[in-house]
Amino acid sequence: MTIQTSICPRCGQPTEEGFCPQCRAAEVRLLTCTPRVTAVYCPVCESQKRGKTWSDLHMPREDLIAELAVSATGIHEDAKDIRVTVRPEETGPNKTTCTIDVEATLYSVPVRGTCTTEILWQKESCDRCSRISGGYYEGIVQVRATNRRINAYEREVATKIAEQAEESLQQGGDRFSFISDLQETKDGVDITVGTQHLGQEIARMVTGALGGRFTTHPKLVGEKEGKALYRITYSIRLPFYQKGDVVVSRGGYFEVRDIDGHRLRVFDLQSGQGRTLAEDEIVRLLGNVREAESAIVVYTQPDVVGLMDPKTYVTRELDPVPWTFPVEGQPIRVLRDEEQDRLVIVG
Repeated sequence: MTIQTSICPRCGQPTEEGFCPQCRAAEVRLLTCTPRVTAVYCPVCESQKRGKTWSDLHMPREDLIAELAVSATGIHEDAKDIRVTVRPEETGPNKTTCTIDVEATLYSVPVRGTCTTEILWQKESCDRCSRISGGYYEGIVQVRATNRRINAYEREVATKIAEQAEESLQQGGDRFSFISDLQETKDGVDITVGTQHLGQEIARMVTGALGGRFTTHPKLVGEKEGKALYRITYSIRLPFYQKGDVVVSRGGYFEVRDIDGHRLRVFDLQSGQGRTLAEDEIVRLLGNVREAESAIVVYTQPDVVGLMDPKTYVTRELDPVPWTFPVEGQPIRVLRDEEQDRLVIVG
């Protein structure tokens, strides 16, 4: 021992200054635990309340328990190399008791500590579910078709788009962009929405996918803080012809690729070229490529293609089309023209 070496006043061990590391660590309380913490959640959508704010950031229950337990734990600011273990136990229908074990280094001395906290689970209807249960809404999206009823495919697309728009906006933090009701009527689909933003997005996306146009029809329903409150009906009118329809015009077959007002951008199924048709140039509707059948290619020659009729299994000869490359033994998609008793290659 040198003259410069100090003596720990508690244990008498040599130390650089004051108490030795072991005695300093022994004097310090490594951790404390709040006796209990309350976790508020919505029993309907399982969103969680943090302070006064509801959040949709769901996490597995075990992860939430660990987070709440750690949040109730205070660890000394000088602790380093901290390792925390949470041991939960369900001690009641709405209570979880957590034992928190902490290992750390304090003034270069390994230390350990244990404390306990209770998590009280409290159910509360969130702001969004309260609006839904109270019948709150800001708009209705009505999906209809021009001079016809919408078909099953259009119903499915419109429904999926609405659900995707709802999920996207809510993930972006817009909790009130909910769908409170989605009804299929004989004429179309009615979608009741919690915000005008969601209604606008659904209308925009549905017409983008299926064509057509939409108009908005606001209705004054009241006033709040001096501002007028409106509910808006988003009236979607899908076109009479759909993307994928195969139509007959001037003796040829054309697949509809896009609709712009009363003009159709089409694909000539004989030449493989694009062109434009007016609605009044169309003689009749053959069907939609979604309804196409598969016909096996029996043989190919420079000026003829032999296909096995998928209904009769009889080989039928068709003129080849330059934009397809049929291979013997492989299927090719066709639509049936009952009026002309022929098969039409659609891809």
